[in-house]
Amino acid sequence: MASPPDVLALPPGFGKPIKLEDAVLYAEWLRDRHASGTALGSICKGAFLLGETGLLSGRTVTTHWTYEEEFQTRFPQVLVDIDRLLINDGDILTAGGVMAWTDLALRLVDRFLGPVAMLDTARAFLIDPPGREQSYYSAFSPRLSHGDASILKVQRWMEESDARRFDLTVLVEQSGLEERTFLRRFQNATGITTTEYVQRLRVGRARGLLQRGGLTGDQVAWEVGYTDPGAFRKVFTRIVGLTPADYRKRFRMHRRPTVRPRAKAKDCLAVCNLRLGPAVRSKESQRYSSAFEHIAKKMVSCTDDGRFEMVGVKA
Repeated sequence: MASPPDVLALPPGFGKPIKLEDAVLYAEWLRDRHASGTALGSICKGAFLLGETGLLSGRTVTTHWTYEEEFQTRFPQVLVDIDRLLINDGDILTAGGVMAWTDLALRLVDRFLGPVAMLDTARAFLIDPPGREQSYYSAFSPRLSHGDASILKVQRWMEESDARRFDLTVLVEQSGLEERTFLRRFQNATGITTTEYVQRLRVGRARGLLQRGGLTGDQVAWEVGYTDPGAFRKVFTRIVGLTPADYRKRFRMHRRPTVRPRAKAKDCLAVCNLRLGPAVRSKESQRYSSAFEHIAKKMVSCTDDGRFEMVGVKA
């Protein structure tokens, strides 16, 4: 009789998570494999099939962050941590989104072949070795299907309003409830406190500002409602897993100057003419004086075939 496999990984599949009636066809077989010593792993929606085996009860697992609420509702006895990209319990391994299969695979290479082989594999496939987290990528997705109209009204107001004005008194006023009633109903509806909700909403907005660039870290903190940049950095790092500075380095959108192909030397000069301001634009009437041409040559590098690139000029 063939020996059982060392690991079985459950893929995410297409469409919605697997239904209970479909999962029971595999659940017992997976339990038997686990009992015989096979480690079980899941990727993204594969966690739903793994959950139907009953082997996740009392454990902390991860799945794609958009399935957090659905998974927690279906398996209330399981703890879900969607900030984690990979959770390794030895006999059970769960990975977050679809592409987290690379993290799971590298972890298994490390287990069976050692860290040197794992790092060589990561370099060969041009992927980061295990260590990143799902919190780097996941967006705040508040619970909105709770059915509490008063709380939903506040949530929508928070989404549409300036992030600086989220004082408790303002939120209570928006809800039309008494403070203690509001706090209790808000946590029951959303699953988190008002403080945590506001922090996650502000951090979500800060992510966008950091990605676009143009503002310092302190300015971003102010824009999303923090008067203390140090407090902002602590909250951001706790929620995201990266400091604001590290997040900006990793996810900032870089703009490249737009350059028309096969532009001629005269076009190169015209581009510089527009960028140098009114004082230089007046030179155009002098048909590109020698002084202007000297400046233009410093700013534009024209290639032999007539194309050009901007040098030392920010878009």
